Amino acid sequence: MDKAAEFLKKYYGYDNFRDGQREIIDNILSGRDVLAIMPTGGGKSLCYQIPAMIMDGTALVVSPLISLMKDQVDTLQQIGIPAAFINSSLTLPELRRIVYEAENGRYKLLYVAPERLESESFAELIKNIKVSMIAVDEAHCVSQWGHDFRPSYLRIRNLRSISKDNPILTAFTATATPEVKGDIINLIGLNNHYEITTGFDRENLKFEVARTNEKLKYVLEYVRKHKGKPGIIYCLTRKLTEEVCSRLVGAGFNAVKYHAGLGDGERSKNQDDFLFDNAEIMVATNAFGMGIDKLDIRYVIHYNMPKNIESYYQEAGRAGRDGEASECILLFSPQDIVMNNFLIDNGTADDMVKANEYDKLRDMINYCNTDKCLRKYLISYFDPEYDREECNNCSSCLSEIESRDITVEAQKILSCIYRMGGRFGGGLVIDVLKGSSVQRIKSLNFHKLSTYGIMKDYDKDVLREIISYMTAAGYINVAGDKYPVLTISPSGMMVLKGQQHVEIKKALPEKQKSVKTKGNNSEYDRDLFEELRILRKEIADRMSVPPFMVFSDASLRDMCTKYPQTRSDFLKISGVGEIKAEKYGTRFMDAIYNYAEKNNIVLKTADEDEDKEEIQTENVKILSFENESSEKTQKEDTRTISYKMYLEGKSIQEIAEERELKSITVEAHLESCARLGYDIDFRDFVSEEKEEIIIKTYKGIGGDKLKPIKEALPPHITYTEIKFALCKLQTGEEE
Repeated sequence: MDKAAEFLKKYYGYDNFRDGQREIIDNILSGRDVLAIMPTGGGKSLCYQIPAMIMDGTALVVSPLISLMKDQVDTLQQIGIPAAFINSSLTLPELRRIVYEAENGRYKLLYVAPERLESESFAELIKNIKVSMIAVDEAHCVSQWGHDFRPSYLRIRNLRSISKDNPILTAFTATATPEVKGDIINLIGLNNHYEITTGFDRENLKFEVARTNEKLKYVLEYVRKHKGKPGIIYCLTRKLTEEVCSRLVGAGFNAVKYHAGLGDGERSKNQDDFLFDNAEIMVATNAFGMGIDKLDIRYVIHYNMPKNIESYYQEAGRAGRDGEASECILLFSPQDIVMNNFLIDNGTADDMVKANEYDKLRDMINYCNTDKCLRKYLISYFDPEYDREECNNCSSCLSEIESRDITVEAQKILSCIYRMGGRFGGGLVIDVLKGSSVQRIKSLNFHKLSTYGIMKDYDKDVLREIISYMTAAGYINVAGDKYPVLTISPSGMMVLKGQQHVEIKKALPEKQKSVKTKGNNSEYDRDLFEELRILRKEIADRMSVPPFMVFSDASLRDMCTKYPQTRSDFLKISGVGEIKAEKYGTRFMDAIYNYAEKNNIVLKTADEDEDKEEIQTENVKILSFENESSEKTQKEDTRTISYKMYLEGKSIQEIAEERELKSITVEAHLESCARLGYDIDFRDFVSEEKEEIIIKTYKGIGGDKLKPIKEALPPHITYTEIKFALCKLQTGEEE
């Protein structure tokens, strides 16, 4: 675990593991199978990536989407970890190269699509490489009772027997009911496994259900209010996706669309535009998003109610993966129920699966109708032991509630259900209550019931809302699948007998409550943040990677709070490891320095000890990660690169400009090389004029501290020049 903690800081830039990560990594390193259920953004990937770097061999990662694999591999390569993927996007030469390099132990992580497991050639590859671990991402895809079922996941359990190394199996997911969890264990083939659920709660996410029949108007107003913030709008059908995207573009918003009806090229371009911050809004069906690694999505709006809680929670969870405050809004209207029933009814699943889908849809409808805490409803669905009553970060908890006693209305509805024998659906119950003259009512003699027409003055939508509320509150049960019927629950019978009152609650405008979130959006320099975002985008575009792969918004905000100006300070920024500090640190510190100078912000002045620390840190060799069992190879030392450029006759300033480093950093590289015995002429660093001034000042002050000498010298003379000049004196050259 010491090595794991070292890699956590070096490659990922974090000082401490998140909840559950240490236990998961420890069990993997001890050779035990693992099942980890962690919320989206909880750091699942790191739990198998760090052990993969430590263990002997290559870890196979089964991942469901091409876009997810590419993002993961690009991110790993950015921080210096050798990884690759095998999927249908590769050309034949690329595939052959990756297979060859995998067989020669080049990679620590190899990502594969589940369909690849059906290939005989892939089975041969497994036999020819040392497999350290098999990690199954989005493991819920193995269960047909969950969502996103992928039949190819059922072949995962065969991988262990194919490999001669008998690797451990690890499975990771963010959404799994107890039923789905059991499927993961059995169908993947976990043995004597360690199991951990770190919780389903995402405190930085605000949940809201908005009942509206003017959804497009709501969306246009919302995105106008949140212009400049990335967001996803999910629609139930391709047609709606096209319509909503078209209206947004027509209103001047930078929106793109994504659904299965688009060509591969257009889908890929639109996804990249969103990931690379070239488009602000993604309008999509549920075909978009699984595993999308964009951290700074500030809102997810569901234009329609999804058909189950699992899908909703995973899709909503794509917001705020960086821990910053974000919103998840579900726009609900009764028509959503009709649409989802139609989609289930016309699906290809068998009757047993459809029955399960109808049950899940009812849970989703109840979520939309509850007046209780939305977070509690969602998390209790996955974790029945969750007992927090109020989250203060959902539309129910943040709204003033106006209660209205509807006991009389409830008794009339329950009485009608009772007299109809509990054998009919809500539509017919409403028709009887309204006194409808449709033929079916007469054929069943329901026009003779005492409840016939008893609520004829009520609008149908009002009756439908009351019935939905009573169902969500547990007074009415719904039975049946395609044609559900209403029955009275035990608590409903108490209402009918006058032993219990019913109150319907209506939300008023939201109260202002303080919400604790991981991110703090108020205590950072917002103008500097925008400048750093522009710089990040420039660097990302030049490297052809999404901006979040350079630095997350959370890292930029930390920079805008701490104003780092030395490498050691830069390494203290959240999410900054050694590789990223080496690649990007100078550019960002220079931008911060220039901003501070322009805005008269006084930055902390580095003293001698800080300069020493920076130089010592720069002298640390950056090694590429290699398999410890094989012969280690060293990436070209960053100091050596500066030394080679020095031998080419380039000045320190020229080297600094070409390598996008500070001059003091280049000087530190060359000073280190000199100490290691490289052939360096000190006169190349200190002019005779500066040398004379430095030595004269030193002889006048004496002692062995550099700081008093530096303070007595003109500001354009650097610590490194002082050291080189004194080195001549101390080695006797000057004498």
